[in-house]
Amino acid sequence: MAHTVVGIFEYESDAQEAQNYLLANGFADGDVDFKTATYKSETDAPSVIDRDGDFGDRIGNFFKDLFDGDDDQTRRYTDAGRRGTIVTVHAASAEEAQAAAAILDEYGAIDLDQSTADRSSNPGYTQPVTDASFVEGPSTVPVIEEELHLGKREVETGGVRLRSRVVERPVQESIRLRQEQVSVNRTPVDRIATESDFETFKEGTIEVKEYAEVPVVSKEARVVEEISLNKSVEERDEIVSDTVRHTEVDVEDITDEERLRRAGLDL
Repeated sequence: MAHTVVGIFEYESDAQEAQNYLLANGFADGDVDFKTATYKSETDAPSVIDRDGDFGDRIGNFFKDLFDGDDDQTRRYTDAGRRGTIVTVHAASAEEAQAAAAILDEYGAIDLDQSTADRSSNPGYTQPVTDASFVEGPSTVPVIEEELHLGKREVETGGVRLRSRVVERPVQESIRLRQEQVSVNRTPVDRIATESDFETFKEGTIEVKEYAEVPVVSKEARVVEEISLNKSVEERDEIVSDTVRHTEVDVEDITDEERLRRAGLDL
């Protein structure tokens, strides 16, 4: 739910410092509006309400829209806004609106809810205006500190794959082979046959066989190497560098400063 915080400053320099502090402490530039004399210069005529209740300048129209037709609130803020500088903060939550109100209050916003007699003695309050109920309480600034947490996750960095395949290659070996060959020798003779010759003088067969060696191929598979995969684990320390943020709150006692300012206004 959106909340709107309006601060009206008597001095433009105070309003500018408040805006700078808001922008430097978590509020976006689009959520902080700064309305100076340039915004109010369209007319120098005093604010008047016509028969329909409309105010006659941009300041009046701004507060009329903000207060949704509450003429009393519109009149008081319009009169004060014409004399001062307006800082408007659009907050996303009640806590953020409270923090913005505290900042505007710290930089000297005028309290329009006080009586005229008390207004000069205590100008340091900002009226928060919201579209929902807003409970006023102690102003707090949350102190936030970031912590660095380290975790681990496993990522794949590579690996080794074994894949076997059968490859053929031609080979040559030399071997000496023996081959037999039978030859017939005829020797002419002329002699008288003897008894031993007559013993073989009959029918018969003499046979001599030839033999030759041929290559015989056989294969034997032998394991010549074994390949396996092993994985080793190494641990190492790594330094991780980063930045963390935290909130620093400066506490400033402005009692003497406000007393001097009020004393100057009374002169």
